[in-house]
Amino acid sequence: METFYLFILLSSNLLTFFISTTFYSSCSLNSTGKITPVNATATQPPPDAGNIQRTSDLPPEFLAFTSPQPLPFGMNSNFDSDKLYPPVGSPCTLFHELKDFMSYTVNGSCPDDELLAQKLLLKGCEPLPRRRCRPPTPPEYVEPYPIPQSYWSTPSDSSVVWTAYTCKNYSCLINRKHNQKGFDDCKDCFDLAGREKTRWVEGKGGIDFGIDEVLAVKKRGTIRIGLDIGGGVGTFAVRMKERNITIITTSMNLNGPFNSFIASRGVVPMYISVSQRLPFFDNTLDIVHSMHVLSNWIPTTLLHFLFFDIYRVLRPGGLFWLDRFFCVGEELEGVYVPLLISVGFNKVKWVVGKKLDRGPELREMYLSALLEKPLANSW
Repeated sequence: METFYLFILLSSNLLTFFISTTFYSSCSLNSTGKITPVNATATQPPPDAGNIQRTSDLPPEFLAFTSPQPLPFGMNSNFDSDKLYPPVGSPCTLFHELKDFMSYTVNGSCPDDELLAQKLLLKGCEPLPRRRCRPPTPPEYVEPYPIPQSYWSTPSDSSVVWTAYTCKNYSCLINRKHNQKGFDDCKDCFDLAGREKTRWVEGKGGIDFGIDEVLAVKKRGTIRIGLDIGGGVGTFAVRMKERNITIITTSMNLNGPFNSFIASRGVVPMYISVSQRLPFFDNTLDIVHSMHVLSNWIPTTLLHFLFFDIYRVLRPGGLFWLDRFFCVGEELEGVYVPLLISVGFNKVKWVVGKKLDRGPELREMYLSALLEKPLANSW
């Protein structure tokens, strides 16, 4: 019977994925600013349809985790079921890395495979399946500094497992702004005595808003909790915590232990990609902030979904601080301004400026905007 339910579970997940990827594609904005599907009637197979693994090929631990589990006391009205179905991203079954990720000794040590896990996350295997093993820890772990010293102190190298990164200590990360070739928006962000020390301290005019300038928009004390999407090393959260505001920071570990570093500073990291639905209930957060991460590298359709998700989790009157969004100049008015307007935010502050750090020939523009979710329905 369990095999039958497992077959139904996996089949329904894969069928859903097939239907969603077959009949819906990228979207564009028409002249009215409305989102319209492109190739809505296309019948081509999904990109990775040939890679879907048969049930017999899936790792035993993955099958064990995704199998429906009977509830000990039978039917539960909250679930409307007598079984519990563990959530896992159905695209996981598309990727050969799943076999390596779910192959380990039960009750033993997990493989040292942070890069593998992150690759699965970034491809869309989200949430990752749980595992019954213990992750590696630093051999000579050192506890973090106490608050408030932790806010602006570089933690011990012994607080991190370094095998997944090019740098093997914090000194290397701090100095890579001098040694690393090529453009990297965050190659100096581990240097807490450098540019991080002055971020958002005060408004510099133009596209750079100050935290106190933004907080002054609302009655004192009504901005209490929020989210920073793609928050680097957590400096925005630290600045807000110094003002008694709790911010959760989402970050990936892209060639650096960002999540470990954020936690060592005494603020909360959340290890999710920009593709995942925000794990907060509707109308709950006072502020959502994002700097640089939400930009034109994200497919337009995904970005539209994400902006609506931000709208969803903000309480009425909540603020969305879109900090240094960048794109090619002609895209701003033609694509992204209509896209933002279509979500339903009110404009509080809106500044556009040229982005020149990669050269004027790219014709890139910055948009910094402070947007407010209306107190009443916006439709």
